[in-house]
Amino acid sequence: MKIVIIGGSGLIGSKLVDRLAERGHEAVPASPSTGVDTLTGRGLPEVMDGASVVVDVSNAPSFEAAAVMEFFRTSTRNLLEAEEAAGVGHHVALSVVGTGRRPDNDYFRAKKAQEQLIEDGPIPYSIVHATQFFEFTGSIADVASQDGTVRIPPVQYQPIAAADVAQRLAEVAVGPPLNGRIEIAGPERFRMDEFFRHALADRNDRREVVADPHAPYFGSEVGERDLVPVEGALTGSIRYDDWPGRTGTGG
Repeated sequence: MKIVIIGGSGLIGSKLVDRLAERGHEAVPASPSTGVDTLTGRGLPEVMDGASVVVDVSNAPSFEAAAVMEFFRTSTRNLLEAEEAAGVGHHVALSVVGTGRRPDNDYFRAKKAQEQLIEDGPIPYSIVHATQFFEFTGSIADVASQDGTVRIPPVQYQPIAAADVAQRLAEVAVGPPLNGRIEIAGPERFRMDEFFRHALADRNDRREVVADPHAPYFGSEVGERDLVPVEGALTGSIRYDDWPGRTGTGG
């Protein structure tokens, strides 16, 4: 089966290509570096030819409010039109746990708009909501850092390894469309500030982590359960302390 992975050269996409190839599928990475641009539509008809499934794990190059909304709306419309023309039977999209809970968060609002286009579109679909990736720990800490102090909201947090995300996406991609969504998360739940305190210590990062209920998470405050899945979510198998990249040396 030919499966096109939009964003196939990125963190999740490259792992997904490997998982699908291991299962014997023709996994085709599609990104600007391979001549496919979802914003302009360049290369979409060619890469869609003969595809049964498209998995979109692409991300916006900018998180600025207007730019991120434009990226997800335009790229998703172009993908769905190209898929319909090519007779693709399953559209899989990677999204984020909590997209419907924080309408004041620019990124979540843009992902919610993307999901609405998919739900209203012509292609049978599956939407996979994932929690934050272990691999993004450093960048989240950097965004939350002020004058050498990392200010983190003391809310529930259940991050997941990118390898586990790719594994779940591969399972969804080769299965029937859900015409709905599932949630996936790591196997352990933490207080967010405690997790970052532990994670930065693993990396010999001396910045102090301070629990701050009003600390913004990418531009908006978050509530106690905004970043974690509801009961019944699927969980990965990789614990943070067993994750090869936890000391910043791999992943």
